[in-house]
Amino acid sequence: MKILVVEDDASTADYIARGLKEQGHVVDKAANGRDGLFLAAGEGYDLLIVDRMLPGVDGLKLVKTVRGAGVETPVLFLTTLGGLDDRVAGLEAGADDYLVKPFAFAELAARVNALGRRASRPVQDTVLRVHDLALDRLKRTVERAGQPITLQNQEFRLLEYLMSRAGEVVTRTMLLENVWDFHFDPKTNIVETHMSRLRGKVDRGFDAELIHTVRGAGYVLRAPR
Repeated sequence: MKILVVEDDASTADYIARGLKEQGHVVDKAANGRDGLFLAAGEGYDLLIVDRMLPGVDGLKLVKTVRGAGVETPVLFLTTLGGLDDRVAGLEAGADDYLVKPFAFAELAARVNALGRRASRPVQDTVLRVHDLALDRLKRTVERAGQPITLQNQEFRLLEYLMSRAGEVVTRTMLLENVWDFHFDPKTNIVETHMSRLRGKVDRGFDAELIHTVRGAGYVLRAPR
């Protein structure tokens, strides 16, 4: 993969770049947020590894800006800010994963590989449809009954996963693994929070609910019976 590391600590950036290159990746480095934003927006990277606290443009603003520009490159935040609110803010900004410093390189490498696998998964259907809900994977758009619905990055991923398994019950663990690439329980209500917001956008104001809670099991998206 071609990876951009946006990290202002030179020794940390060199350590990450050296380890990733040894695994066969191509790695570029940016020492501040402005340079990182410029590169991320135009160089065609497969993955961005971004520190939260950067000179020039902070990591949150960098990720929000590239997402706003339509760049869907997977993002891994790598930072000393490890509080619950910090992690949630990072994921809400559009990041796909979050790793707290100090870190073991083996874990970083595993997360990089997981994000790479997810990004390379083949798309089976360009447009997913359930009842009057349509999601276009290529255009990154969602409509219901002809009305456009604006979703944040993780909300889009969550809806895409639910629609790809329409009619099936999906568990919280399945969502953590397949939407967030968490292969552990982060001990937060991130799934419940995103699901609540998604339901508000997809179901509220329409004739029928499509997203349902299955008590004790998980969630299911299905057409009205």
